[in-house]
Formats: sequence, C-alpha cells, structure tokens
Amino acid sequence: MSSDSPILYETPEPGIARIVLNRPAARNAQDTRMLYALNDAFDRAVAEDGVKVIILASTGPHFSAGHDLREADPFGNMAGERPVGTWGGLGSQASERRYAREMEIYLGLSERWRNLSKPTIAQVQGKCIAGGLMLAWPCDIIVASEDAEFLDNTLTMGAMGVEFFVHPWEMGARKAKEHLFTAEPISAQEALAIGMVNKVVPRDALAEATLEMARKIARMPMLALKLAKEAVNNAQDAQGRVQAMRTAFALHQLTHAQNEQVFGMLVDPTLMKPAFTEKL
Repeated sequence: MSSDSPILYETPEPGIARIVLNRPAARNAQDTRMLYALNDAFDRAVAEDGVKVIILASTGPHFSAGHDLREADPFGNMAGERPVGTWGGLGSQASERRYAREMEIYLGLSERWRNLSKPTIAQVQGKCIAGGLMLAWPCDIIVASEDAEFLDNTLTMGAMGVEFFVHPWEMGARKAKEHLFTAEPISAQEALAIGMVNKVVPRDALAEATLEMARKIARMPMLALKLAKEAVNNAQDAQGRVQAMRTAFALHQLTHAQNEQVFGMLVDPTLMKPAFTEKL
C-alpha cells in the first residue's frame, strides 16, 4: 500500500502482521475509505499462512478520533448540511439506506473483526474516541500507553452509544452506565483496573511492548489459538451479547431519526460548536 493510503500493512517480524491507521492529520478519524481499506488489510493478514497474530496500530499522537463527521454521506451531503427530514433528497428512503449502511460498515465490520480466525492486538495511544472504540474493542488484546484515554461521548451528540455496543462486556454494567451518562474519559490505568485493557506502558515503550505480546502469542500452535479465541468469544455470545448489541444498534438508529427530525442532521449540533470540540 502507498504511503498516502489510509491503511499501511507491515510485517515487522516473522509470524506478525501490523496494520496501521494512517490518517494522522485527521487524528485517524474513520471515513468509509479507511474502513474498507482496514477490512482488506485484515483479510490479507488472515489469508497469509505465515501470519499468526495481527497488531492494529496507528500513526500520529492519537489512536482514533472516531467517525469522520466531515465526510460526505453516501448521497453527497456533509454531516451538517442535510435538509430537515431528508438525506440527500431521498425522503422516506433515507432511514432505511442509513440503517443498511451503518449495519454494514460499523456493526458488521466490527463484528467481523472480532471474530477473525487469528489473534489481534490493539496498540492504543492518545485519544480513542467513540468510533475509535469500535476498532480497539474488537481486538482480542489491548496494549495502551500511559497517556491513552477511552471515551464514548455519543450521548453529547444525542445518540445513545456507538454502533458496536459492547460496553457492558468491556467495563461492566455500572461502569458502562457511568461512562455513557457522564461522557467522561476513562484513563489507561482505570481501563486496566476494570479489565478493558491488558497492559499499560510508557508511550515510548508502546510499540515494543505490543510486539513482545505478539511474539509470545506467535509461539503458540495456530489451531489452538483459533479454538481458544472461538471458545472465549462464544462464552460472551452465550450471555446474550449478539442480541443485546442488535437491540442497541436499533436504538442507535432511533436517535438518528430523532435528531434528523429535530435538528435536520444525524447528531445534535452541539457537537459542531468549537467550545465543545476544543475539549476533545
């Protein structure tokens, strides 16, 4: 992949692939092109027989600022420029088109990445905001720098949580409610204490610490790794995770519909005010 690609693909050592989010000027915010390029990179890593473990990293000071709200939607309008009650002039078709698209590129891709047949490690530094959680959380292991912060601030936008709604499994029910209700960030150390990340290291040691974790995993038999991952994922699914997330996704879409009706856009326009965005 070229250096201007939103995703870079590296093989730092035998048995290890490293996929790198590469939109540092946009704080690695996810547009549609990035998400599909990331999916292609995961496909490549899974298909390569020599790869046993996959690292997801990012360039720049921040892991990901979430969805790129500056991106034109699939029908050609910027996030804050839709007429009230429509999406690109599609009228009543807008909600169903949006539902299908977000089901595919947000819930669908994140769920697919969670269930990849090879172990994955997220290497997280700086801010990991909203949609950024939907990149880190599907990974099997998270190694974070001491300055990492995790935040789902979607309630401030009039939504009820990100589309890949795995909060109760990542942080427990009560902490999930506190985090969503207050939109306060979770520090790396707090994330470690509640079991949301596996390891916290100094920023300058992050890449090597993640590689060392990958080396340990890469020593294991591939089939045993695959089956162990499947067993743990199935244990969560047996608790009702899949159905709960589908319900949450439908509720997320309801908030979009409400915001479009009230504000003429998918999110509460408070998000667009500099006084708010400067705090992120």
